[in-house]
Amino acid sequence: MPDDRFLEKLFNGDPRSVARAITRVENGSTGAAELMKAVFPKTGNATIIGITGAPGAGKSSLVDKLALHYKEKGEKIGIVCVDPSSPFSGGAILGDRIRMATLGLDKNVFIRSMATRGNLGGLSRATVDAVAILDAAGFDKVIVETVGVGQDEVEIVKTADVSAVVLVPGMGDDIQAIKAGIMEIGDVFVINKADREGVLRTQKELEALLNLAHRPDMWNPPIVKTIATESRGIEDLAAAIESYDTFQKQEDTGRARRHAIARWRLTELLRERLLTDLLHRNGTVEKLYEMSVNVAEKKLDPYSAVDQLITLSLNDT
Repeated sequence: MPDDRFLEKLFNGDPRSVARAITRVENGSTGAAELMKAVFPKTGNATIIGITGAPGAGKSSLVDKLALHYKEKGEKIGIVCVDPSSPFSGGAILGDRIRMATLGLDKNVFIRSMATRGNLGGLSRATVDAVAILDAAGFDKVIVETVGVGQDEVEIVKTADVSAVVLVPGMGDDIQAIKAGIMEIGDVFVINKADREGVLRTQKELEALLNLAHRPDMWNPPIVKTIATESRGIEDLAAAIESYDTFQKQEDTGRARRHAIARWRLTELLRERLLTDLLHRNGTVEKLYEMSVNVAEKKLDPYSAVDQLITLSLNDT
């Protein structure tokens, strides 16, 4: 159980304590579960904003300006940047964060990058725990920015109170959005770099797609045009986010969404706990390595290998 002094500093928003707590859950350290048990009752006050979209859409610049907008209103902002990047190239971890360096020096802004590398429980669970810690630490807005539009990113954004999907004209993002199933999760759509040619075409195509996709809550997602590098359209984006946040708090849909998020979180934790338990059984890791060699050499199919591993673990109980 975390000591009371640490928890007190964490709930008062002490940056070092917040950073230590996030590191603990990200690494799956001893006591991480106990920490989250203490954190959970303190959550539910922040507005969680998910920002996703294809690489190159200008999400980092948009998050930077949106955070600056909230900061100027006197709010505390936490930013979690999800980086499923290559360990060889470094991906977006370096470039995208440099633009936020100045913002990160402000005492009312906390920025944390989280990468997929070495995370047994999956990126999604660790990120959602980090968001909960920032919520409990007294941040008014927590912005989760994802680099791509893969399954992990979609799941993370689903757990936000408001999900914003960022597109840009002339990059075929409208088609990519359909492929990735992004249309289903967008509460607000942002056409960034709106000074580019083709913005009206992108807007019309997006409007046509939204007219075909009827949401159960009957919400009509607004389309906001921004030029993040010039801070244009940021107030409109903040207003659109506030509009949906207010809407879903008044509707039964908000309750259904919270239930879906809770169910997803339980499933993630259960999956992680069972996998960890399985791998810690006697001989399982060695057997896993042996079977992986056989699968790679086509001596065994993956499904039979998994059946054997589960049978081995059941016999070990």
